[in-house]
This record gives sequence, C-alpha cells and structure tokens, in this order.
Amino acid sequence: MSSKQFIALTAGRIDKILSQKLDVSRNQAEKLIKDGLVSVNGKTITKTSFKVSKDDEVGYEFKEAEKREAVEIDFDVEILYEDEYLLVVNKPSGLVVHPAPSVKEATLVDWLVKKGISLSTISGEERHGIVHRIDKGTTGALVIAKDNKVHEALSEQLQDKSMGRYYLALIDHPLKEDVVVDKPIGRNPKNRLKMDVVPHGKPAKTAFKKLLTSAYGVELIAAKLFTGRTHQIRVHLNTLGRHILGDDLYGFKTKRDKIPRVYLHAYLLYLVHPVTGEKMEFTAPLFDDMKTYMAKYFDQGEINEKINPLTLGSGFIGS
Repeated sequence: MSSKQFIALTAGRIDKILSQKLDVSRNQAEKLIKDGLVSVNGKTITKTSFKVSKDDEVGYEFKEAEKREAVEIDFDVEILYEDEYLLVVNKPSGLVVHPAPSVKEATLVDWLVKKGISLSTISGEERHGIVHRIDKGTTGALVIAKDNKVHEALSEQLQDKSMGRYYLALIDHPLKEDVVVDKPIGRNPKNRLKMDVVPHGKPAKTAFKKLLTSAYGVELIAAKLFTGRTHQIRVHLNTLGRHILGDDLYGFKTKRDKIPRVYLHAYLLYLVHPVTGEKMEFTAPLFDDMKTYMAKYFDQGEINEKINPLTLGSGFIGS
C-alpha cells in the first residue's frame, strides 16, 4: 500500500479532480473513493460528489492488486486480430470466460494471464480487459482491451451502440417472420440457473432475422443485440416458443440428433478503434461442429450467401 498527497489547484468534485490528477477514468477514481482510499485534509472521503476547495490537501492510497495464479493451460484460442491496444479472439465452446468459485477448469482469463495480458486498476482489482461476455457453450468473437483507457472506451461504445455483435443460431422451429423482442430480463425466480422475462428486469432488446429454413423445420437465423443481458438471445427466443438447438436449459427437446452444445455463434463484431478512430469489423469463423450440422440441412452456397459479412447486418427490422 503506497500513500501520496497533492494540493488541489482548483475547486470541484473529488472524483473529477482525482480522475484528472491521476489520469484515470472517472469510474476508477470513484472506486478508489468508495473503497475508503481517499482523504481530504486528513479526513477519509467516501462520497464521490464531495466538494474539494482550492488548496485542500488530497491524499490517496493504492492497493497492490492480487495476482491470479496461472493454472495449467492445455488449449489455445484463435486470435482474429491483435495490436498493442486490443485483442479479438474466436472463443470455442466449453470455455468459461471468467473464473468463479464453482469453475474448476482453466478459463479464458487464465489463458490471458499466460499471455501476459493483465490490467491492474488503481483500486487494487485485477482486470483482464474483457469488455463483454459470452456464455460457456456459446462460441465466437470476443474483444479484450490491453489497457484501462481502451477498456473504458470500448465499454462506452457498448453503451452508445457504436460497438455491437451479430449472432448466428440454429433453432428448432422457423420464426413466423422477422421480429424484434423488447422485453426486460432478470433472474428466473424459480430457477437460479435461468434468466427470464420479468416485470422489473433490465431493459433488453433483440432483433431476429430469418436466413434459411430446411424441410425438417430447422432454421438458420441471425440475431442483433441492442443490449447485452445474460442469456438474452435464448430468453427472447423462448418467449417466441423457439429454442436454439442444444439449449435444453430453455426448453429444446428432440430425439432427432444428439447435439452436444448450444448452436449459437457470435459471428460479426463491429467497433471503432479507441486509439485510431478507425471503424473495424471482425468475422469469427464457425467451428466445425456447427458447420457440419448446417451442411446437413442447407445448401453450402446458400449458407455462404446468407452469412456474407458484407450484407448480414442489413435488413434487420427495428434497427
């Protein structure tokens, strides 16, 4: 723990003054204050809106981040793009993104630790730059920031919708039409493993577009996320009486095939590079199991046409 002080040259809110002085995001300054690591004239301040006067002495402390011990990694992850600021990967199925007490196997975070990508915040939390999450069974594009400023900028893009994702999914019954589902999502009160549409949930909006329908009723669809709630696509499809192949948690039932995982793939990711300002798009190739399954039901030429990254994002209603 290291302690430092400075004299405030101007009056203003403590979170703003600290953010400017330490050249960190407002969120990180707020965390430092809420953790009781900031003082003004010797008195600990925990209110982020506290008003500092000119010539006040501001003190602050840094906690040393607790490093996560690297575990044995017996896998690799495909890198779609990398520069000194960010990394885009194609996450395979079965790989958990974040460690948790219930997770015994190596995670994507462990893989990042092995690669030496580890962001330590001024409030002592170790972050690993992951801006958005993908469920364990879901595959596809995931962006990782390499420093805190890039992480903050990408998080803001998620909020203002300049960064987004298009998913591909195989469902058990065709949609009647292209549709937008705008219903709040929260924890299912009867099953803690599931999310559900609940009256006081967080706002959630998904657009679904029909791509290809097979003679057996299996349909390939695209989904555009306007928000990023846990299990959002799966929950919103369930409200339509549709389920992703392999998603038995939300009601998929069939004896037609034994499907080992949820056939949901984050296929196209778009963002604005936080440093260069360049608009960028990344396409995550489908994994072999989903490709093979699609080839059984659809013509490959039609698949290629429908999932063309140049045209996939057009034609969504409600955009």
